[in-house]
Parts: sequence; C-alpha cells; structure tokens
Amino acid sequence: MHLPQTEAELAEHIRATKEPLAICGGGTRGVTVDGARLGTSGLSGITLYEPGAMTVVAQAGTPVAEIEHALAAENQRLAFEPMDHRALMGTDGAPTIGGVMAANVSGPRRISVGAARDFLLGVRYVDGMGQAIKNGGRVMKNVTGYDLVKLMAGAHGTLGVLSEVSLKVLPCPETQATLVLHGLDDTAAIAALARALGSPFEVSAAAHDPAAGETLLRLEGFAQSVKYRAEQLTALLGGEITLEENKPERWVAWRDVDAFAGAQGDVWRVSCKPSDGPGLAATSGATAVLYDWAGGLIWLRTPAGHDLRAALGTYDGHATLVRGEGHPRFQPEAAGVARITAGLRAQFDPRGVLNAGLMG
Repeated sequence: MHLPQTEAELAEHIRATKEPLAICGGGTRGVTVDGARLGTSGLSGITLYEPGAMTVVAQAGTPVAEIEHALAAENQRLAFEPMDHRALMGTDGAPTIGGVMAANVSGPRRISVGAARDFLLGVRYVDGMGQAIKNGGRVMKNVTGYDLVKLMAGAHGTLGVLSEVSLKVLPCPETQATLVLHGLDDTAAIAALARALGSPFEVSAAAHDPAAGETLLRLEGFAQSVKYRAEQLTALLGGEITLEENKPERWVAWRDVDAFAGAQGDVWRVSCKPSDGPGLAATSGATAVLYDWAGGLIWLRTPAGHDLRAALGTYDGHATLVRGEGHPRFQPEAAGVARITAGLRAQFDPRGVLNAGLMG
C-alpha cells in the first residue's frame, strides 16, 4: 500500500498512476475494491482546533479517537456520533475522520442533529487528475457553483481523495437518559417513536429492538430539562416504561450494531419511510432486525447470500449490503440518477481511477 505523507505527495501519486486505485482510510469497514491500494493514514493530525468557534480541522487520516479525545478535553463532541464498524465487520485498524466523511457515517443522533455531512464545513481533496482542490472553509460558504463539501460526503472516494476536513463540533450535554418502553410489537413501537418525535420534548435518538422487546428514546441536555421531558413523554406514551440515567454505553453498542457482531449471516442496512419499516422487515426473510432513526433505518441480518433486494421489492428507499458477498454493495441506481452520477465522475475522475466500480 502506498501511504503518502503530504497532500502534494498524494496528488503526485494520483497524477502519475496508470492503474485503478483502491482508496483506503482506516480499513475498518471491510470495503474491498480492485486496484493498487492507496492509503490516507499518513495524512494525520489535527491542524487547527478552536473550541470557542466550535471548529476542528484535521487531516483525513487522523484517527477519530484522536479527535474525540481532543474534543472531550474541552467538553465537546462529534454530535453525529460516527459508527465504529470493527466489531460488526471483524476488522482492525482505526477509523479515520476522512473515511467517516467519505462514507457519511452517521449514528443514532442523525434524526435530531443531522448527518455527518451537515457538520462538514470545508474540504481539501485530490481529484482523479491529481489536482489538489479546496472548497468551503471554517464557515459554510459556496463560491464555485458546486457544493463540493456536501458532494464529497458520501461519495466513498469515487470523486476525490480527501486530504483534510473542517468540521463543526458541539458541546457535550450535562446529562442523558433513556426511556425504555417494554413489550411493543414492531408496528406499535414505530408508532410510539413517531409520536415521541412529533412531541415538543426533544428526543435525540429513537430505536426499537424486537428481540429484546425494548423501544428506546434518548433524551439529552440539562438535568432538569431531561427530567421534565422524561416525565412528559412517559405520560404521553403510557404503557410499561422504565428510565435509565447516564448509560451512554447502551447507545455506543447500539450505534455500532453490536447485537450482530460475531453472528453468522449477511448484514444489510435499509433506508426507508419509518411507517414502511415493519412491513419491509416482515417480508425481508431476515433472521434478526433492529430499527434506528425511529424506523427510517433498519439493520437486517439475513442468511448468507440472501437476495434481500428481491425480497423487499419496490419501496421508497434503498438497501446497502454492509457485510456479505454475492450482491452489489450499493442499490443499483435508477437510469436518471445513473446518468447524473456518470456525468459527475466524468468531471471529477475522467480516467476512472478512484475506487472504480465501488458505487456501480
């Protein structure tokens, strides 16, 4: 694997390549692409941190843990709580901030604060021609006609290789608590989560675990506010409800889908309308199901090789194969979207050398 130590070296390597490149961050998500491996872990380190401005700038290969440690010292955090894939995927290495942003990795708090891309203020990247490009900054600003900052988040390295990112961070809350609703079936659970999110009581995460018979609502903020909101939601929702206070480890395990770690079978990630979730899960052929984002995200564990997309049929959403083989990782694009995607790639990577074939 080639590991450039500077953006200039990264640009030179891409410019000189005569073969496809497989871009690798920390290697924790188990993604494999044909091509010569090009790693970003040599581009590491926090280059600027201004707690007062709630902004951090880091090179793309910087471990997420290093950034979180620096933020914690100032009582701040990455509010989009990026997933750590290592347990689920059986990988090692260290998640990097460039990998997180390239894949737009967003955790349970997405329903309340937004996705990873919503915290991305600026990027530096190298395109498929070996040109180093900067877009954005420490405030959200677009002067080129393209919102390249948002475009790079979720492109999985197919449009450019990130070399540096600028992020907005947020303060840590004073406290957190989790309301646990017991004994609801999937349909009732999703309805309860929707009712909670439609209330004024500021839920920061909403999930359902059918196997445990638990439906989870996370509340964060000042202690008195959390206490009041927990009481109001308990009265609003009714039924058997218990309260857990300051147990962040529950949500770390949920974020990382620990329930599927080490278990046999494929793992799929389905995005859909929350109200469609129970019906999709019922027809999926899955052996285990978890609902996040109030039902808008479903994690499914299926027998190895199971064609989940065929089982689900047509619906408003898409399925990503996170762990397994035999099917494309990403949902095949509709013809119109595929034309737009091809046009973008022709502009950013006309030689087709960056993670070719990864996204179709």
